[in-house]
Amino acid sequence: MYSILFVCTGNICRSPTAEGIARAMLEKRGLGDKVLVDSAGLYDGHVGEAPDLRARMTAQSHGYDLSGLRARAFTDEDFQRFDLILGMDRGHVHDLRIRGGRAHRDRVRLFLDYTPDMKGVAVPDPYGRDAEEYRRAFEMIETGCTALVDALADAGVAD
Repeated sequence: MYSILFVCTGNICRSPTAEGIARAMLEKRGLGDKVLVDSAGLYDGHVGEAPDLRARMTAQSHGYDLSGLRARAFTDEDFQRFDLILGMDRGHVHDLRIRGGRAHRDRVRLFLDYTPDMKGVAVPDPYGRDAEEYRRAFEMIETGCTALVDALADAGVAD
């Protein structure tokens, strides 16, 4: 089974949104039992919490359910457990690459690099901002998940 970990700062906005969307898209494509997805945060201050209410509401308004997810902190064991680790912004990618060293550098990438039109673009952190910022982040994440799932299917990663 191929495994993907989405990483953001606190694991209550961007990365759980990506986890929920990717999981639903993989299920819809018949790949849910072939690709494992999870999410984590580099900051451990929200461990055990549900995703931010605004993230849940935004996802729910688009047909995605994040209610069963709970925040967890990234651990060094995640480098062993996941084939692909996707940071939501350059800071996350930088921190993960330093933490993982040369041995794990290649499995850490910027999430939106899978999209043809947003390579190198970060998903902005909506935490503490208004509903429009949550909507904007959601749209970017949904686009990124679509491109990622397409890339996985095209590459036969889930075979």
